Amino acid sequence: MLGRLFDKRHKGGATDSPAGLTGPRVPRHSGAWAVLRKRLQTEPGLRLIDIGYTSPTNINYLTSLGHSVYMADLVHDACTGDWKAGEDEDGNAIWNVEGFLSQTLNFSGRLFDVVLLWTALDYLPQALVAPVVGHLHESMNEGGQVLAFFHTKMQGEEIVRCRYHVTPGDEVEMQLTQQFPIQRAFTNRSIERLFNGWGGLRQFLAKDSVSEVLITR
Repeated sequence: MLGRLFDKRHKGGATDSPAGLTGPRVPRHSGAWAVLRKRLQTEPGLRLIDIGYTSPTNINYLTSLGHSVYMADLVHDACTGDWKAGEDEDGNAIWNVEGFLSQTLNFSGRLFDVVLLWTALDYLPQALVAPVVGHLHESMNEGGQVLAFFHTKMQGEEIVRCRYHVTPGDEVEMQLTQQFPIQRAFTNRSIERLFNGWGGLRQFLAKDSVSEVLITR
């Protein structure tokens, strides 16, 4: 479905397309966004992090509700930056985790109420996944929430990497962005393990191969 709508199929690796956004936006109903949107509409003055290539749509809508928005494109920065610090004795890459976190998620001690994480954890190198989740936990206020999408399959048209744009309704709009290979698929259990120690986790059913989750700090 996505391949036909975008008129483009995923090729299994990074493409030659430039960083940014290309092509049409495809609407997708999102139960998690519908719930989070109600909070954003009734609690002004929240501080948010939106993960992904800069979306003027997201900035304009969220600031119109009285919130502060900070941007961080974790996947692009991880996959294009010089964060490999060598290899271990088995030939596995050693990553400069602290350097990555300090550059990409350094907000000068600010604490956040909402993180729009989208599908970032599906595309990050494995060594960065748990540290990013831990850093977000430390960077959020009590009761803060993370909206995250997780692919449940490693193959199919749904694994194309998209930028998500919020709307005033119960849909988000997907748009193709710079492509990087998907690194992993998640099960309900693996999501629960990754966010072990957080305050709560609510999962939403979806018709495609993407699981939606709201995690509470």
